[in-house]
Amino acid sequence: MKRYFITGLLIWVPLGITVWVLKFLIGTMDQSLLLLPSSLHPEAILGVYIPGVGTLLTVLVVFVTGLLTTNIIGQRLLLFWEGVLWRIPVVKSIYYGVKQVSDTLFSSNGEAFRKALLVQYPRQGSWTIAFMTGQPGGDVVNHLKGEYVSVYVPTTPNPTSGFFLMMPKSDVIELDMSVDAALKYIISMGVVSPDNGNGKRNPGQ
Repeated sequence: MKRYFITGLLIWVPLGITVWVLKFLIGTMDQSLLLLPSSLHPEAILGVYIPGVGTLLTVLVVFVTGLLTTNIIGQRLLLFWEGVLWRIPVVKSIYYGVKQVSDTLFSSNGEAFRKALLVQYPRQGSWTIAFMTGQPGGDVVNHLKGEYVSVYVPTTPNPTSGFFLMMPKSDVIELDMSVDAALKYIISMGVVSPDNGNGKRNPGQ
C-alpha cells in the first residue's frame, strides 16, 4: 500500500507543481490586458474569459519592443526614456540596478552563468557546484593578489538565493557540464545526476 501511494505521489506532485507554475505565469502575464480598453477584452468580445490571451499580448509587446529598439529611432527613444528615469532619485537606483543585472544575465556577449564550476564551500574538503559570473572589478582588484573569478554559489533546492564569492582561479574547477544540467543537479539536491562529461577531472587535482 505504501509503495503504491509513493508511486502516485511521484507522478502527481511534479505534474501538480508544473500546472501551478504555468497557471501563475499565465495569470500574471494576462494582467497585460489591463492596458487595453475594457471593450477590447476577450470577455467583452466573446462573452467568455479565455486564459492565455494576455500571455500572447505580453509576448507580442516584448517582441515589438525589441524590434523597435534595434533601429536608430528606437535607440534614441530608449536613451530619452532612460534619461528621464535618471532624473528620478529612487527610480534611478532601482532601474539601473536591475538593468545591470539583466544585461549581464541575458546579453549574448555576457559570461554570467555560462560555466559550471566545482568549488570547495563552505570549507576545505566540502565540494559544491557554482557558476562563474565574471571577474572582480573596481577597487576590489587592487586588494586581490593573483587571478580571481567571481562565483555564485546557489542554495538547494532554491537556486535563486545563494552566495557571491571571489575565489582564486586556481581554486575552481571548470566542469564539462551544461548550466541546465548543473541547475537540475542542484535543484534535485543531487538526486538527478548529470551524465559524465568527456573531460572528467578528479576534484583533488
